[in-house]
Amino acid sequence: MEASFFDRHPQIKDSLSLIIFIVGVIIGTLIINTFIFRSFNVEGPSMETTMFTGDRLIVNRLPVTIAQLQNKRYLPERGQVIVFKNPNYNPSTGREEYIVKRVIAYAGERVVVKNGKVTVYTADQPAGFDPDSTFGNNEPGQPTSGSVDTVVAEGTIFVMGDHREGNYSCDSRDCMGTIPLFDIVGPVGLRIYPFDKIRTF
Repeated sequence: MEASFFDRHPQIKDSLSLIIFIVGVIIGTLIINTFIFRSFNVEGPSMETTMFTGDRLIVNRLPVTIAQLQNKRYLPERGQVIVFKNPNYNPSTGREEYIVKRVIAYAGERVVVKNGKVTVYTADQPAGFDPDSTFGNNEPGQPTSGSVDTVVAEGTIFVMGDHREGNYSCDSRDCMGTIPLFDIVGPVGLRIYPFDKIRTF
């Protein structure tokens, strides 16, 4: 019986196998990054003391993927830490393309920053409430600098860093504005580095 082409040319067979493997890894990585999870590095002091420069984060893409499959916009929970595309991103300025901040308020809600405190007014709570009281771990630093009185626009959310004194955090209070829902990458699920500070969010 005559040997097959690949039996007569094992080097070609090995090369094709390697190429198929590499293509499979690339496609698998793209699928994972697009639909399941992505990793990001923290840059800057805006989320201290919750996160620091150099922290490596895993962002959960599944909630966003599920919402898209249902033809809905993903809406994170209040108090959640999320990663989103920087609305001011410009490659020539050197600004980060992706930003990490905490969710404070939703469309139609009024956000007031006054005398160092943050208050959110909603239809259910017209007297207002402290949005930081909606979660337990790593309460953001106080007081909160700035003076804000605004209603969150439709299709957007209001976000803030955890380091709120001075100008440590560029966020929805001043230089960033509210964030369109379609720019949200997903909620931060895990810090994997430094290894002695691994934790979930």
